[in-house]
Amino acid sequence: MSYRLTIVVPVYNEEDNLQRVEKEFLTYFEMATVSCKVLFVNDGSKDNSQELIEEICSRDNRFTYISFAKNAGLSAAIKAGFDYTDTELVGYIDADLQTTPEDFNKLLGEMDDCALVTGVRADRKDSFVKNMSSKIANGIRRAFTHDGMDDTGCPLKIIKADYAKRIPMFRGLHRFLPAMILLQNGKIKQVPVRHFPRIAGEAKFGLWNRLLGPLMDCFAYLWMKKKYINYIVEKTSRG
Repeated sequence: MSYRLTIVVPVYNEEDNLQRVEKEFLTYFEMATVSCKVLFVNDGSKDNSQELIEEICSRDNRFTYISFAKNAGLSAAIKAGFDYTDTELVGYIDADLQTTPEDFNKLLGEMDDCALVTGVRADRKDSFVKNMSSKIANGIRRAFTHDGMDDTGCPLKIIKADYAKRIPMFRGLHRFLPAMILLQNGKIKQVPVRHFPRIAGEAKFGLWNRLLGPLMDCFAYLWMKKKYINYIVEKTSRG
């Protein structure tokens, strides 16, 4: 079967969520507006996540996986997902399913003239501290990048794969995906999506990751923006 969209699902110690991920995607496959498949990226989990991933993939070939030798972080998992994608479009969702695969259809409806469409979590179901730290971090990031995005931490995105594969990823840069698309002169858009409480597993980011870490990453982005190389090939002898 020919697929148009690969949905990357980073996994780090999410054994309590993976059966729900399988169930949610089996439902979504039936309502998806394009043909799609899932790529689990096991980021060195220390629980039974890998065993469960292999069981899921053995039951349905629309589920595939890659597994890291050791934990490398969310940015590395997303980058690996981009690198291993072989479809026109690549999406991203967290394994905790605080966003729903169903809302990929909302993003897909805006993809025709965009290189990236990202969700904006409406009515967030997180703690006051988490919400406020995210708002502050997003405000700082917008001041540095001028990307106009309100919620780059939203774990629901779709990117045209040729843009995604050109993103030079490093630790923390997953928060700057829209800004990196702008460096490639691609159009970006945000769409409101639903948000749900975490049902199982533990959050992987604390106050440092959500607030102080992104501030340091902003300076890395400014350096990259200054050094970024962008080119357009007009002709080639390869036809």
